[in-house]
Formats: sequence, C-alpha cells, structure tokens
Amino acid sequence: MAKTANPADSADSDGSLLAEVSQAIEHIDDTEQLLETVLELIHNHGFLWAALKVADPRTGEIRIHNSSGLSDDQMRRGRYRLGEGITGSVFETGEPIVIPHVLQDSRYLNRTGSANEDGAFYCYPVKAGGRVLGALSALAPACSPAAHKRHVRLFSLLVPIITQSFRIAERIWEEREGLQEENRRLRLDLGTRRSLGNLVGRSSKMLAVLGQIEQVAPTSATVLISGEEGTGKSLVADAIHFASPRKDRPLLKVNCADVAENILDAELFGYENGVVSGTVLHKRGKIELAEGGTLQLSEVDALTPSLQTKLLRYLQEREFRRLGGAETFRSDVRIVATTRERLEDATARGTFREDLYYRLNVFRIRMPALRERKTDVILLANHFLQRLNAENRLGIRRISTPAIDLMMSYHWPGNVSELENCVERAAFSCKGDTLRAPDLPPTLQQEEGRDIGSEPPNWSLPQAVANLEKEMIYEALQQSRGHQGRAARKLGVTERQLGYKMAKYGIPKNAALALSDGGIG
Repeated sequence: MAKTANPADSADSDGSLLAEVSQAIEHIDDTEQLLETVLELIHNHGFLWAALKVADPRTGEIRIHNSSGLSDDQMRRGRYRLGEGITGSVFETGEPIVIPHVLQDSRYLNRTGSANEDGAFYCYPVKAGGRVLGALSALAPACSPAAHKRHVRLFSLLVPIITQSFRIAERIWEEREGLQEENRRLRLDLGTRRSLGNLVGRSSKMLAVLGQIEQVAPTSATVLISGEEGTGKSLVADAIHFASPRKDRPLLKVNCADVAENILDAELFGYENGVVSGTVLHKRGKIELAEGGTLQLSEVDALTPSLQTKLLRYLQEREFRRLGGAETFRSDVRIVATTRERLEDATARGTFREDLYYRLNVFRIRMPALRERKTDVILLANHFLQRLNAENRLGIRRISTPAIDLMMSYHWPGNVSELENCVERAAFSCKGDTLRAPDLPPTLQQEEGRDIGSEPPNWSLPQAVANLEKEMIYEALQQSRGHQGRAARKLGVTERQLGYKMAKYGIPKNAALALSDGGIG
C-alpha cells in the first residue's frame, strides 16, 4: 500500500504557506488573532503542531502561550527553565535549533508528549533589539533531507514576518497580565482588610486567638474552630485563608446544616450526568472548585454518617468521587471546619466518627463568648458604630456613659452578632450625635430587673457626679484620640489622677483606643 504523501514535504506547500501568512498579515488587524492564524496555517500545512512560547517575566519559566495541534494538557506540560532542553537553549542563546530526527537527539525533552514517532523539530527565536521575545516552534512528521532544508528556509522567512506582530502582542499580554495582577492584588488586599479588620479585640482571649491564626495560617494544617453562635468563627476562617499562601486561590464556604444529604453530597463532591433530576451535564463540587484554596465547612457536626465517611477519605487520601460516578479525582484543598457543638461529646454519643474528629482536630481554635471578653465590648460597639456612620452618614460621635454601662453589664447570649444588631438598631433610633441608653433595645434596658425608660434615672448626688465624671473622661479620651496625657490636660488633672479615675470607674485602658480608632484590631 502506497504511503500518503505528507503536505509538508511539498515545495509548493511552503510557498503557499508564505503566501497565506502574508495575506493574513494584510487583512487581520488583531495581533493576537493574527498569531493564532499563523500557527493554524503552519499546522494545516502538514506539521503536527506549531506553538509560540514566552518567558514569564516574574519567574523566568518558559511556557507555551498559544498553539495549534496541542491539547490544553500538552500545553500545560510544555514548561522549561532557561537553558533547559532545546527551547531553553534557544531562549538563552538567541540562536535557532533544528533537529531532523527528534528521537535521536537527547536535547529534545518531549515535555508535551507529542513526539510519538520520529520527526523534525524547528525552534526559532523571535527577537527585537537583541532581546529574545519568544520562540516559534513546530514539529513535522519524518521528512526527506530536501524537505527539511526547505522547512529551515521557510521558518527563517516566517519569523521576521511575524516579529512585529509578536512585539505588539507581547505588550498587550504584559499590559493584560499587569492589570490582572493589580486586580488580584486589590481583591486580596480588600479581602484581607475585610477579614482581619473585623476581628476586633484586645482582650487576652482574643489576642490568644490572633496568635493562633498567625501560627497556623502559613501551614496547610486542617483547622477546627469551635465556639458559640455569633462569636466570629467564619471571620477566623477568612483570616486564616487570607493570611496563608493560598490567599490568591478560592475561598469557598458550605453550611452542612442547611441542605439535605444528597444535595450536600453533590454540593461538596459534584455529580455525574443524570444523577440530579433535570440535568444532563456533570457538575464539579466545591472540593474541585476550591483547588489550591480553602473550603470552610460550617456546622460540620451536622454531616450524616455517609458524608462523614466521604470527607474522611478525602482528608486521608485527597481523593474523592462525584455522586453517581466511579472515577476517582484528586484535589488539594485546605479544610477549615467550624462547629457550635463540642465534637468530643458527639463522638462520645456515637453521632460523629472519632477518626474524622481527629483528622479535623489537627489545629484547634476556640472562639471565646463575648461575656468572656467584656473588655472588648466597647471596642466592638465603637467599631460597629463607626462603620454605620460611614455607610449611612449618621453623624453619631459617641456612646453615652449610661449606654456603655448597660452594654458592659449585659451578658450577651447572642455574642458579637447580637451586639452588632443592638448597635445598628440603636444607631437608627438615635436622634442626636450621641447614642444614649434609651436608644438601646429593651432587652438591655431590662437587664437584671432594671428598666430605664428615660435618661438619666433618679440618681443620688454622688451617683450623678460619678456619671458626669465618667462622661467627661470618655469625651476627653475621644477628643484626644486615645492619648491619656492630652485627655488629662483637657480635664485639668494630672495623668496619674486620670488613671486613678479610670480605674475607679472601671474604664478599661483600651477603651481609649476604641474611641479613637473604632477598635479595629
């Protein structure tokens, strides 16, 4: 049986290719489209594939920017360091390299896996001003020596033709990459400020939590965050992600208590065709979509036994299967789990797998209840108030002393979430520039049997004097932005006397910081 002629062996094909490239340059204004068209023309004229390679300006790694004839997976595999293999040598020396028989030359690394039989390889630098901008490379089937010589001449003519277009495209790529990098940086900065900025607190318990975040964030350890509802567990998960090397990868969240088991299974691990009624396509789950990033599992104690088993397998093997599928997939995702319940108690009852508990409990962070960190109440209240002022232009300058007293004496069963809601309701009820006790919700005003329907209540003279002093101290601290020396001078007392009064009335030192900067910690 006669062997089918290879179009790349034909001299007419070389001439036709040059003519078509010249015509494309004349009629295609978009430089990126032009370069893609040139690669397609080379591929369609009998070459197995053609590609443009560029070097990453940040890392120096050489990669395939676009190609014709190579799959996405082959393009991803085609990466080289400067001086490595034929491609790396072309970038390093700026000189072309051609190989008539790739399987006989050890310099050809076959990173793409596309050279399954002998062929001819051509790699030419694209240069401007002595600088290597990139490389044009192509692989042809095995050809005669005469055809090989024609290919060498062909590429020596092609490269100068496309150099100008390549230079324009390179500027476009660099500008686009710069914009994308700036966009990523701004999003990361915003995410970091948002997550860390909301972790308000200077109490010893919150400082301990911040220290734990700093300790575990750089690692890939699985984290278990426990604590009552409203203590800020999700904010801690955010802070861990944005302070970690994974910060430029996805942060996804799933509440395990919100959905039924089969839906949660599909949400986490994805599903195959036809498993979910009304669908004809497969769907990737959060564990695939969060590749390289972080997955926060809220209320992890709500997982059913079968999902506990699937999660355990993933944590052990980093492997999973989609719902209704037999194929095994792998992914690299950090798991941060949160729970209101003590998982130790759930394992004792037999409702939560003990081996899964140990896999999740690699690093434990316990969020303290607000009643355990009372010195943070004013920090938080002022933080929420300043945010409301900025968002709604309310013009509320401070919180009155009686209102502070009520907040400090309340036990906050709903924790930080309840405090935030309380400050928001009070702010929208406030008529002046001071948030007062009557603006607070009735739950605070009736604490311990008290009902202060008006402000001030019937104080004795010593009580009235004490409250006036406290009010003046808070006002002076706010006006001096937390500087106790300046506050003392405003009040006409020494700094030592001011410190004595603050201790007498239980005004925490960090309350000054809360009044001055909104308590963002």
